[in-house]
Amino acid sequence: MPTPVTKSYMARRETYESEWFVVDATDKTLGRLAVRLASILMGKHKPTYTPHVDTGDFVIVVNADKIRVTGRKMQQKIYDWYTHYPGGRKVVLMEDFFAKHPTRVLELAVRRMLPKTRLGRKMFGKLKVYAGPDHQHAAQQPKVLEIET
Repeated sequence: MPTPVTKSYMARRETYESEWFVVDATDKTLGRLAVRLASILMGKHKPTYTPHVDTGDFVIVVNADKIRVTGRKMQQKIYDWYTHYPGGRKVVLMEDFFAKHPTRVLELAVRRMLPKTRLGRKMFGKLKVYAGPDHQHAAQQPKVLEIET
């Protein structure tokens, strides 16, 4: 009995090569940029996208401290977490959080858009965010990626 021909392409770990991109976040909207970055990290921009294989690319984001948000999110959005102690809920306004850790706001936005699995954690490791214009990944020869927001 002949075996049926598979018509769907399934990527394998050995069959793809990751690229490096550098993105300038100056005056980009936080959510729109995060959606695009998550898509690139997952590999959805490639025709070889496979949900159970990490086919995404590396992304370097510079000038994360110049990112913008719309509306009154800086004064109204809160970030909260729990320390696992009684009364251990911590609440911080986005304005204060951004002033103290400008890269973490973008990192959290992207992380929450990725799968909540081991694969998602691996994808998140391919994101490099820097507050200023300099980064240490020149040896990888990243391509400049223009993101329209």
